[in-house]
Amino acid sequence: MAELLSREEFRAKMEEAIKGKHSKGAPFSVAWAEGKLERHHFARWAENHYHYVGPFADYLSYIYANIPDQYTDAKDFILQNMYEEEISDVRHTDLLIRFAEACGTTAEAVTNERNMLPTTRGLQSWCYALAIREHFVVATAALIVGLESQVPDIYRKQYPPLLEKYGFTEEEAEFFSLHIVSDEIHGERGYQIVLDYANTPELQQRCLQVIEDGANMRWTYTNGLYEAYVKNDLGTAAAV
Repeated sequence: MAELLSREEFRAKMEEAIKGKHSKGAPFSVAWAEGKLERHHFARWAENHYHYVGPFADYLSYIYANIPDQYTDAKDFILQNMYEEEISDVRHTDLLIRFAEACGTTAEAVTNERNMLPTTRGLQSWCYALAIREHFVVATAALIVGLESQVPDIYRKQYPPLLEKYGFTEEEAEFFSLHIVSDEIHGERGYQIVLDYANTPELQQRCLQVIEDGANMRWTYTNGLYEAYVKNDLGTAAAV
């Protein structure tokens, strides 16, 4: 039978659960960072990415509804995250659409669900299922730690080439610079919520499982983009 891990052990195991399938090393991410893509590749990315991140506040709302009232810090964190996604300063999906339009596609194409790959639909469905069905701390582990905490490391590699190699302006690429900052904060806060409230061996083990699942889901989603849109143009790129 599993024993309750110390905070230090649990944190280390959560980080380890992501490392093997961190999406910064997926072929699509590597090709992006190395300056090998073209704007039409980014357009297809945006048309898919919208359907993953567009409903993020919806996922969070289900988590929020499942948090007991006495856990006010967890409720406040999830509510703040929703606020930042939707109504704080600028809606994040509006920034994504701005980038997409700079890539040559349209808002109508980005929001059209028929432009979503099966792997993208799978990630979106997984997010909904975890948010709706699981204990709030498990869902937080899956979506915030397993998925959202990856974003700063991914975008730190992808944002500079957007400006230096691909010729986008800072305004066109604001979606990425914003998330380097915001998701670093969200990811760390998510870790702390999980450390505080995964307070049984069973919850800890379930959190570790869904964090690993989340890393695999994001990798599969990212690899789906490479297989569908990039592979035939570039050939097989080695992951790092």
